Amino acid sequence: MGGLVVKPRARILHGHDWVFSGEVLKVFGAPNDGDLISLKDGRDRLLGSAIYNSKSQIVARRFSRRKQDLDLDFFQRRIRQAIEYRARRGIDPRLCRLVWSESDGLPGVIADRYGDYLVLQTLTLAMDLRKELIVRGLIDVLGELPILERNDAPVRRAEGMELKSGMLSGEAPGSVEIEVAGLQLQVDLLHSQKTGFYLDQLPNHALVAEHAQGRRVLDCFASQGGFALACARAGASEVVGVEASAESIRAAGQNAARNSLVVRWVEQDVFQFLRAVEKAEEKFDLIILDPPSFTKSKGGLHDALRGYKELHVRAFQLLSPNGLLATFSCSHHVGAEVFDTMIAGALVDARRSARRLRRFEQALDHPVLPTLPETEYFRGMLLEMMPGR
Repeated sequence: MGGLVVKPRARILHGHDWVFSGEVLKVFGAPNDGDLISLKDGRDRLLGSAIYNSKSQIVARRFSRRKQDLDLDFFQRRIRQAIEYRARRGIDPRLCRLVWSESDGLPGVIADRYGDYLVLQTLTLAMDLRKELIVRGLIDVLGELPILERNDAPVRRAEGMELKSGMLSGEAPGSVEIEVAGLQLQVDLLHSQKTGFYLDQLPNHALVAEHAQGRRVLDCFASQGGFALACARAGASEVVGVEASAESIRAAGQNAARNSLVVRWVEQDVFQFLRAVEKAEEKFDLIILDPPSFTKSKGGLHDALRGYKELHVRAFQLLSPNGLLATFSCSHHVGAEVFDTMIAGALVDARRSARRLRRFEQALDHPVLPTLPETEYFRGMLLEMMPGR
């Protein structure tokens, strides 16, 4: 087995599970991209087993602190452990992320369950090369379920892989029905965003909807309408959902009809919409900001924060005196301190004051590892405006 010797100050020596290209002291044994390798420190002590890809900035990802093969028994064991964790946390086993990458000891492997279907992503080269073993492991643990491949995430290009989607096992579904916050929603697992739905937001739809009764609600970046529909069901006086994607707006409208709910859907860029309603001097009592990630790299953080800040300034200016803002970020590079500072700056620019009512976190089926900060990519906040300030 080939491997790497890491430099003395490499992050992996302090609990992290990744080795970056600049942290490699020496490569031994001539490993190929996608190989299983050993990691060692400068004193020849074993740090664990990892997967290797010289084409990636993250050249090695550790999955075990001991010598470990990537065989069927390994995948079965890790999949069972992931499912057992979710059972202990009381997570619905038929609608959740069953396996989440490093957080479940399977770097680059994502497996989401939607009722009788599984959606698989293999986002690292080593795991993609072992995709058949992973599928076998899933079937052995869960039984014969149709498994879809959604390997269309651009992050695969960083590992030198092509983008593709399709069936790995069983027959392709049409739309699949799921229940979210008491709503019956149809999702297209082969074509919708992510693997079909934003599972990391599942608990937050109901939490936000608790504040919707009697309020005029604006849901920005509405996607398939999860927040908008939950607020309409909770008794909002009016709900407006804004989304630039025609396909998402169409799905949201169908889900509204399916649940006999009335929402005004607007197919438009959110920034353009906010400028227009501000000019018209409209006000809302609850605004939801759930944008896609504005940056996938640290280098894009400055421009991303400008976008986030403009978005929040306009939202604060549109809120009624006691209005509420539920705001979210799904970019790891926008850390908690950066997010808080951006919101404070937007309040200053908007000449508004607010109280923080609560923080939001990613769902428990997306567990966070304290030693791997990249596993905590999601954050959110509920703010209440202070009148007369």
